[in-house]
Amino acid sequence: MNNAPTSTDPATVRSPAALAVLSVAQFLIALDYSIVYVALPSLARDLHLTPAVAQWVVSAYAVLFAGFLMVGGRLTDRVGARRLLIVAVTLFGAASVVGGAAQDGTALLLARGAQGFCTALLQPAVLGLIGTTFPAGPSRSRALAVWGAVGASGLAVGVVLGGLLTTVSWRLTFFINVPLTLLCALGAARWFGRAHDRDRTDRIPVLASVLGTGAMLCLVVGLTLSADQGWDSAPALVSLGLALLLSLGFALNENRPRGVLIEPVLRRTRSLRTGAAATALYMASVGSEFYLVTLLLQSTKGYPPLQAGLAFLPLAVMVTVGSMAAGRAVRRFSAPAVLAGGFGTAAAGLGWLSFALHGDSYVADLLGGLIASGFGHGVIYTSMFVIGTRDVPSEHQGTAGALLTTSQYLSAAVTVAVLTLVLGASPDDGSFRAAFLITTAAAAAGAVLAAVRRRRLAPSGR
Repeated sequence: MNNAPTSTDPATVRSPAALAVLSVAQFLIALDYSIVYVALPSLARDLHLTPAVAQWVVSAYAVLFAGFLMVGGRLTDRVGARRLLIVAVTLFGAASVVGGAAQDGTALLLARGAQGFCTALLQPAVLGLIGTTFPAGPSRSRALAVWGAVGASGLAVGVVLGGLLTTVSWRLTFFINVPLTLLCALGAARWFGRAHDRDRTDRIPVLASVLGTGAMLCLVVGLTLSADQGWDSAPALVSLGLALLLSLGFALNENRPRGVLIEPVLRRTRSLRTGAAATALYMASVGSEFYLVTLLLQSTKGYPPLQAGLAFLPLAVMVTVGSMAAGRAVRRFSAPAVLAGGFGTAAAGLGWLSFALHGDSYVADLLGGLIASGFGHGVIYTSMFVIGTRDVPSEHQGTAGALLTTSQYLSAAVTVAVLTLVLGASPDDGSFRAAFLITTAAAAAGAVLAAVRRRRLAPSGR
């Protein structure tokens, strides 16, 4: 008799191997966002990119990722998380090959945009599989804790790994994705059965996503042009005007009975609204720390790529430690209480950096702030997803996960543009302090949000 578990056996889909596949997929998403930070100067020099164009190596990924996440969420709910994960991760690997082999800026930016679009499909599939595989409560909290520990470390590890790989070639920061994508595709086919695929007739909100993505793209372009040419320049005003018009179009579309991006049931879920606000403040605080610290180390303090990457190692370790600690704390305390503690710790670390960044000693001036903000980073990352997905019906888990991550990366794109404005063309200690204080204020706002929501969130979360 064959005693092997079937593809739909809970023992199979809930095994450590299945969770490992989902964790590696999330690690890949976070890794690829930050791994190019330290590599930017090298690839810009190789491909003769101006600073304004080089910035879009990061922004093209973030904008396409955030802009089409809700489409990915609806596709997850319609065609099935397993099926979409396999397709998305395979296409992501192909885009990584194109990016690594790029011989000019156009090919590179197209590859980065394609990567962002693929991750917009991949992220909701990952969260959808977690939501449908692990029931709400301790089981899902434990799964999210493991997934969060691996995923949260991806942003920090990406900067460290980017520094190491760039010493050989910046192209390796793209090629490193290929074995990970193959692992995820094969793992999903093996560890998740076809029960995770479904065929539904829901409408995919392409128009709403195009309007929202266009509005965000024009806003970021307008902020970038304002930093480069001034607020009163015609290109900046046109871009900002288009952002306003597209935003109005998006709002009108959301009031239609069909084809909306955010369904009414999700708008009414209080815990999801709290989670979305938390993800935005997360990226406006510790999520943007990598960008600031990278510029500080390489542009101001003269660190070479390898040294800059290694300087992030304590931060990377503490992100993982914080996420693991959050997984245990959420089971003992309420998730909003843990989130408040994470944001408070992050605010302390970022505040430290804002006032100690002028010092010449890494250990005495920067290390303490990196450790504190890294620990807070990990705590925030895990607890905000526990809150955000807690009360969402299983059939909407993919869309809800997409909404949380849309908020996260929309905030990232806007925050980087704002920080670029604050830093100016030739950043000094004063402008860096102002930029770090902005991230500190965002973390403090997150702590207040979590403390308030701790009292307002009912046990049902609605």
